[in-house]
Amino acid sequence: MSSYNYKKMKISIKNSSEIEKMRVAGKLAAEVLEMITPYVIPGVSTGELDKICFDHIVNNQNAIPANVGYKGYEKTICASVNQVICHGIPNNQKILKDGDILNIDVTVIKDGWHGDTSKMFLVGKCAPHNERLVRITQECLYRGIEAVKPGAYLGDIGNAIQKHAESNYYSVVEDYCGHGIGTTYHEEPQVLHYGKSGSGIKLKEGMCFTIEPMINQGTKFSKILSDGWTVETRDGRNSAQWEHTIAVTKDGSEILTKRNEEFQ
Repeated sequence: MSSYNYKKMKISIKNSSEIEKMRVAGKLAAEVLEMITPYVIPGVSTGELDKICFDHIVNNQNAIPANVGYKGYEKTICASVNQVICHGIPNNQKILKDGDILNIDVTVIKDGWHGDTSKMFLVGKCAPHNERLVRITQECLYRGIEAVKPGAYLGDIGNAIQKHAESNYYSVVEDYCGHGIGTTYHEEPQVLHYGKSGSGIKLKEGMCFTIEPMINQGTKFSKILSDGWTVETRDGRNSAQWEHTIAVTKDGSEILTKRNEEFQ
């Protein structure tokens, strides 16, 4: 879940044993997305997908779905379809159609530590322009991850993402960002998905945070719906998002929420 409006605090540095606990939580979060993949088909409701994820986390993983009860949110996943940028609330009336694009965002707590990740799904046969948006947005995530290493700056991450998105004629959502993570769901630092190289705080080994670019086909502007959660593009055009939890390592970075389908 992307971050906004949380209390500022000191950036925590995790030691190797703490990162191992985050690795466990991250692997479980990734596994939820792997598990739910075959269920994402035309005709299924986002409410059904949410229930499957809840049951899996609680009964199979013996873990806690972090989103349930978070600031009043009642569901396990965020399910954001087409023009929804983030924080779409699953419900049984929202039926996926052939050609939809869907983001599922899930956070798992295991032994007090959080793993936060999201993935885009192509529902049935999608139009080429939507497939391209999803692909370029994932590339933006990887460009951001490639910028992570000790001595680099937060601005290097945002700059890498912004350059790739804008060079492909897309815009970067600026109202929501990645965030530090650990025993707290949202903590410092805020990780912007745009910006200037060499700006912001310097990265240090042991920092853990999410990178989760939200990329729009149209303009960058967003609006919050009356439910207080769902964020849509203001112009009604589609948006995509991918997310990983990252640890800064001695030599670069480690993706704590990597799925088996990645980097084969």
